Amino acid sequence: MNKKEYRSFLIKELKKLTKQEYEQFSYEIANHLFATSLWKDANTIGITVSNFPEVDTFQIIRKAWEQNKRVVVPKCHPKDKQLSFHDIHRFTQLESVFYGLLEPIENETGKVDAQEIDLLVVPGLAYSNDGYRLGFGGGYYDRYLAKYRGNTISLAFPMQMRNDIPIEEHDMPVNRIISSSGM
Repeated sequence: MNKKEYRSFLIKELKKLTKQEYEQFSYEIANHLFATSLWKDANTIGITVSNFPEVDTFQIIRKAWEQNKRVVVPKCHPKDKQLSFHDIHRFTQLESVFYGLLEPIENETGKVDAQEIDLLVVPGLAYSNDGYRLGFGGGYYDRYLAKYRGNTISLAFPMQMRNDIPIEEHDMPVNRIISSSGM
Protein backbone atom coordinates (compact mmCIF):
# COMPACT_ATOMS: atom_id res chain seq x y z
CA MET A 1 0.00 0.00 0.00
CA ASN A 2 1.44 3.39 -0.94
CA LYS A 3 1.17 6.44 1.35
CA LYS A 4 -1.93 7.81 -0.39
CA GLU A 5 -3.79 4.50 -0.05
CA TYR A 6 -2.61 4.13 3.53
CA ARG A 7 -3.88 7.61 4.41
CA SER A 8 -7.28 6.78 2.92
CA PHE A 9 -7.41 3.51 4.88
CA LEU A 10 -6.50 5.27 8.15
CA ILE A 11 -9.06 8.03 7.71
CA LYS A 12 -11.77 5.40 7.16
CA GLU A 13 -10.63 3.58 10.31
CA LEU A 14 -10.67 6.79 12.37
CA LYS A 15 -14.15 7.68 11.14
CA LYS A 16 -15.40 4.40 12.67
CA LEU A 17 -14.88 5.88 16.14
CA THR A 18 -18.18 6.44 17.90
CA LYS A 19 -18.83 9.87 19.38
CA GLN A 20 -18.41 8.35 22.84
CA GLU A 21 -15.06 6.72 21.96
CA TYR A 22 -13.83 9.92 20.32
CA GLU A 23 -14.74 12.01 23.38
CA GLN A 24 -13.36 9.51 25.92
CA PHE A 25 -10.06 8.90 24.09
CA SER A 26 -9.56 12.65 23.51
CA TYR A 27 -10.23 13.34 27.20
CA GLU A 28 -7.78 10.64 28.35
CA ILE A 29 -5.09 11.80 25.92
CA ALA A 30 -5.46 15.42 27.06
CA ASN A 31 -5.16 14.43 30.73
CA HIS A 32 -2.00 12.41 30.02
CA LEU A 33 -0.58 15.43 28.18
CA PHE A 34 -1.39 17.80 31.07
CA ALA A 35 0.45 15.49 33.49
CA THR A 36 3.75 15.60 31.55
CA SER A 37 6.67 17.81 32.47
CA LEU A 38 6.77 18.85 28.80
CA TRP A 39 3.35 20.48 29.23
CA LYS A 40 3.96 21.81 32.73
CA ASP A 41 7.30 23.42 31.79
CA ALA A 42 6.09 24.93 28.51
CA ASN A 43 5.05 28.57 28.34
CA THR A 44 4.29 28.60 24.62
CA ILE A 45 2.39 25.71 23.03
CA GLY A 46 2.27 25.23 19.26
CA ILE A 47 -0.83 23.24 18.31
CA THR A 48 -3.21 22.74 15.41
CA VAL A 49 -6.92 23.33 15.79
CA SER A 50 -8.32 19.83 15.37
CA ASN A 51 -10.57 18.72 12.57
CA PHE A 52 -12.46 15.44 13.10
CA PRO A 53 -11.22 12.67 13.24
CA GLU A 54 -8.08 14.17 14.84
CA VAL A 55 -7.73 14.12 18.63
CA ASP A 56 -9.78 17.04 19.97
CA THR A 57 -7.45 19.98 20.62
CA PHE A 58 -10.11 22.55 21.54
CA GLN A 59 -10.07 21.32 25.17
CA ILE A 60 -6.26 21.43 25.17
CA ILE A 61 -6.22 25.00 23.88
CA ARG A 62 -8.78 26.04 26.52
CA LYS A 63 -6.68 24.42 29.27
CA ALA A 64 -3.58 26.24 28.02
CA TRP A 65 -5.42 29.56 28.21
CA GLU A 66 -6.70 28.70 31.71
CA GLN A 67 -3.08 28.07 32.76
CA ASN A 68 -1.93 31.36 31.18
CA LYS A 69 0.09 29.59 28.51
CA ARG A 70 0.64 31.20 25.15
CA VAL A 71 -1.11 29.32 22.32
CA VAL A 72 0.23 29.52 18.79
CA VAL A 73 -1.44 27.80 15.84
CA PRO A 74 -0.17 27.11 12.33
CA LYS A 75 -0.97 28.89 9.10
CA CYS A 76 -0.25 26.92 5.92
CA HIS A 77 1.37 28.72 3.00
CA PRO A 78 0.54 26.49 0.00
CA LYS A 79 2.80 28.29 -2.51
CA ASP A 80 5.97 27.17 -0.73
CA LYS A 81 4.40 24.47 1.50
CA GLN A 82 5.67 26.18 4.66
CA LEU A 83 4.07 26.80 8.06
CA SER A 84 4.09 29.90 10.18
CA PHE A 85 2.73 29.98 13.73
CA HIS A 86 0.55 32.77 15.09
CA ASP A 87 -0.47 33.77 18.61
CA ILE A 88 -4.21 33.38 19.31
CA HIS A 89 -6.16 34.48 22.38
CA ARG A 90 -9.65 33.39 21.31
CA PHE A 91 -11.25 31.06 18.77
CA THR A 92 -12.75 34.02 16.89
CA GLN A 93 -9.23 34.78 15.62
CA LEU A 94 -9.52 31.70 13.38
CA GLU A 95 -10.96 31.35 9.91
CA SER A 96 -11.95 28.32 7.87
CA VAL A 97 -9.58 27.72 4.95
CA PHE A 98 -9.07 24.82 2.54
CA TYR A 99 -10.41 21.41 3.64
CA GLY A 100 -12.30 23.12 6.46
CA LEU A 101 -9.11 23.69 8.49
CA LEU A 102 -9.18 26.48 11.03
CA GLU A 103 -6.16 28.77 10.79
CA PRO A 104 -5.24 32.12 12.33
CA ILE A 105 -6.46 35.30 10.69
CA GLU A 106 -3.11 36.87 9.84
CA ASN A 107 -4.08 40.52 10.37
CA GLU A 108 -5.48 39.70 13.86
CA THR A 109 -2.61 37.55 15.11
CA GLY A 110 1.10 37.96 15.59
CA LYS A 111 3.61 35.68 13.91
CA VAL A 112 5.81 33.71 16.33
CA ASP A 113 9.35 32.48 15.67
CA ALA A 114 10.11 28.76 16.07
CA GLN A 115 12.56 29.36 18.92
CA GLU A 116 9.74 30.89 21.00
CA ILE A 117 7.71 27.63 20.94
CA ASP A 118 8.48 25.44 23.95
CA LEU A 119 6.27 22.48 22.98
CA LEU A 120 5.01 21.66 19.51
CA VAL A 121 2.06 19.26 19.24
CA VAL A 122 2.51 17.62 15.84
CA PRO A 123 -0.54 16.16 14.06
CA GLY A 124 -0.63 13.01 11.98
CA LEU A 125 -2.62 10.00 10.86
CA ALA A 126 -0.37 7.21 12.17
CA TYR A 127 2.64 6.86 14.42
CA SER A 128 5.35 4.26 14.96
CA ASN A 129 6.71 3.46 18.42
CA ASP A 130 9.97 5.22 17.53
CA GLY A 131 8.24 8.54 16.84
CA TYR A 132 7.83 8.52 13.08
CA ARG A 133 4.53 9.72 11.76
CA LEU A 134 2.48 9.57 8.64
CA GLY A 135 1.09 13.04 8.10
CA PHE A 136 -1.70 14.27 5.89
CA GLY A 137 0.43 14.47 2.76
CA GLY A 138 1.56 18.05 2.37
CA GLY A 139 4.96 17.74 4.06
CA TYR A 140 4.37 21.01 5.94
CA TYR A 141 5.35 19.65 9.35
CA ASP A 142 8.37 17.68 8.08
CA ARG A 143 9.73 20.93 6.62
CA TYR A 144 9.03 22.80 9.86
CA LEU A 145 10.49 20.05 12.06
CA ALA A 146 13.71 20.03 10.02
CA LYS A 147 14.57 23.42 11.55
CA TYR A 148 12.59 23.33 14.83
CA ARG A 149 14.74 22.51 17.89
CA GLY A 150 12.18 22.45 20.71
CA ASN A 151 10.18 19.60 22.23
CA THR A 152 7.72 17.72 20.03
CA ILE A 153 4.82 15.48 20.96
CA SER A 154 1.98 13.84 19.06
CA LEU A 155 -1.45 12.74 20.24
CA ALA A 156 -2.80 9.41 19.00
CA PHE A 157 -5.90 7.27 19.26
CA PRO A 158 -5.08 3.57 19.84
CA MET A 159 -5.67 2.61 16.19
CA GLN A 160 -3.16 5.26 15.07
CA MET A 161 -0.24 3.43 16.69
CA ARG A 162 1.13 1.29 13.86
CA ASN A 163 4.32 -0.59 13.12
CA ASP A 164 3.78 -0.64 9.38
CA ILE A 165 3.89 3.03 8.40
CA PRO A 166 6.07 3.85 5.40
CA ILE A 167 9.07 6.02 6.33
CA GLU A 168 11.11 8.11 3.90
CA GLU A 169 14.46 9.80 4.51
CA HIS A 170 12.90 13.29 4.81
CA ASP A 171 10.41 12.17 7.50
CA MET A 172 11.08 13.72 10.91
CA PRO A 173 10.17 11.87 14.12
CA VAL A 174 8.58 13.44 17.20
CA ASN A 175 10.11 13.10 20.68
CA ARG A 176 7.08 11.51 22.32
CA ILE A 177 3.61 10.17 21.52
CA ILE A 178 0.68 10.20 23.92
CA SER A 179 -2.24 7.82 23.46
CA SER A 180 -5.23 7.14 25.68
CA SER A 181 -3.11 4.60 27.60
CA GLY A 182 -0.29 7.08 28.28
CA MET A 183 3.07 8.12 26.83
